[in-house]
Amino acid sequence: MAKTKYYFNSQTLKYEKVKINLGNKFLKVLGFVSTALVFSFIIIAFAYTFLDSPKEKQLKREISELSFQYDILNKRMKQVNGVMKDLQQRDDNIYRVIFEAEPIPLEVRNAGFGGINRYKNLENYDYSDLMIETTKKLDIISKQLYVQSKSYDELAKAVNSKSKMMASIPAIEPIDSRKLSSISGFGYRMHPIYKIRKMHDGMDFASPIGTPIYATGDGIIVAVGQERGYGNRVMINHGYGYVTKYAHMSKFKVRTGQRIKRGDVIGYVGNTGASTGPHCHYEVYKSGKPINPINFFFNDLSPAEYMVMLEVASQENQSLD
Repeated sequence: MAKTKYYFNSQTLKYEKVKINLGNKFLKVLGFVSTALVFSFIIIAFAYTFLDSPKEKQLKREISELSFQYDILNKRMKQVNGVMKDLQQRDDNIYRVIFEAEPIPLEVRNAGFGGINRYKNLENYDYSDLMIETTKKLDIISKQLYVQSKSYDELAKAVNSKSKMMASIPAIEPIDSRKLSSISGFGYRMHPIYKIRKMHDGMDFASPIGTPIYATGDGIIVAVGQERGYGNRVMINHGYGYVTKYAHMSKFKVRTGQRIKRGDVIGYVGNTGASTGPHCHYEVYKSGKPINPINFFFNDLSPAEYMVMLEVASQENQSLD
């Protein structure tokens, strides 16, 4: 119940009841409502500016998760791109050389990515740059995979017509990978004796003395005996310009002039010559020039195993000879 208000009338010297007409009541209500609206607007503006609604909080969490997943996706695509470049390099400089095929031109591998804007439908969005960049990377990798698969189809036909050649080319590790303790790769390495950075023309496969050493391809034994620095070593002529050398053996199991098959035991791991520990030093020559043996382990390693070996062999550690 509203309180009755009075005022003192100085003329009548009496307290009289305050009478509020309808207009004053309306103005009073209007003033109250206006004040309430102003304060409500201020509160809502503050809330929208500094406070997030549950929906906004959920959207921000989703955006954060999407950004995190994109970073992971981007890193994986970089890894895939690195593997693709390695496959392309091996295809052009190893496999196609072996089968006397011309390398695939760079413009063919990268064809189809110029000209019209094929990503126009992804423009004018909040995250257009992100979507366009990701889609473009996937398109490039897809195109390169298609070109590479067609190249392998061509090489597969060459393999079928050159089975004898494929049996002769070095294609496996000289040591059973299950018996390896460490690997040193091809390239400049720290020499264990001279302590200088020196070219290492082969790969070192560290393994216990007496571990079998296998011929990596069909061929003829052309040298069995000692060689300065290499100790006890065996050399195999595989034909087609390929020769392999196996050094630091403890003993031999072949003789000069003997024909051997890929996988035959030719000797055993030792520590002879300029060696700082039991291992097999393995070299591959093409037309008289040493080449990286890691490009030829395509018969006994899975893609995952090959990637692990590639990473280990590329480290510039100290060689064993």
